[in-house]
Amino acid sequence: MTWISLILAGCFEVVGVMGITQVNQKPSLRSYAVLIGGFTLSFILLTISMKEIAMGTAYAVWTGIGTVGSALVGMLVYGEPRDTLRIACIALVIVSVAGLKLIG
Repeated sequence: MTWISLILAGCFEVVGVMGITQVNQKPSLRSYAVLIGGFTLSFILLTISMKEIAMGTAYAVWTGIGTVGSALVGMLVYGEPRDTLRIACIALVIVSVAGLKLIG
């Protein structure tokens, strides 16, 4: 259950980042709600997961999901570049986080 909480925490971090983008594009009550709600749920779920998962591993997985998720959303939703080097760096983050999980 703690790993599910951690994965959801990372996903809600992506929601929070999407809220930041929405606030920058068109500030509204809805965009601020997405930003605040996404990050609030993310921190709550991260706190829950850190009761059983080591801090270093939990934080690396959380930021990894947030980093990769935000980069993918940027490319797929907001039209950011999809060059080979960017995709290779995303793959490197995924491999690094998986490695931390395997040794942790």
